[in-house]
Amino acid sequence: MPKFSIKSEIQLATCHPDLVKVLREAIKYTDFTVLEGHRGKEAQEAAFAKGTSKLHYPYGNHNKLPSLAADCAPWPVDWTEKSVALARFAFMGGVIRVCATQLGIPVRFGWDWNRNLDPRDESFLDWPHVELDR
Repeated sequence: MPKFSIKSEIQLATCHPDLVKVLREAIKYTDFTVLEGHRGKEAQEAAFAKGTSKLHYPYGNHNKLPSLAADCAPWPVDWTEKSVALARFAFMGGVIRVCATQLGIPVRFGWDWNRNLDPRDESFLDWPHVELDR
């Protein structure tokens, strides 16, 4: 059974307990890493400047403490073949969604901001992003 690395555990420790519950359940079924939980001002502004976030600090869910969002990626992380990488992200997201539903904890993904399960109508795709949907 997969388990989180020490680096993932450090990031999980910055996340809201409900998000942690969902991700701990999902790791039982598919291997993934938690890249980032809480994001401070410097990291948020760097993400904004790089184009990986659309929000300035302190307006993102990563900026709350505990963090209401986490960035996760299938393990091992491999972007070599984009179509394969996206399929792996979609699979991981499906597992996380099922686990969240079973736990009664609503989540939303950065590839489905409007919650219609279709990334084709999104103007900003953030494949690693999962957040509590409150």
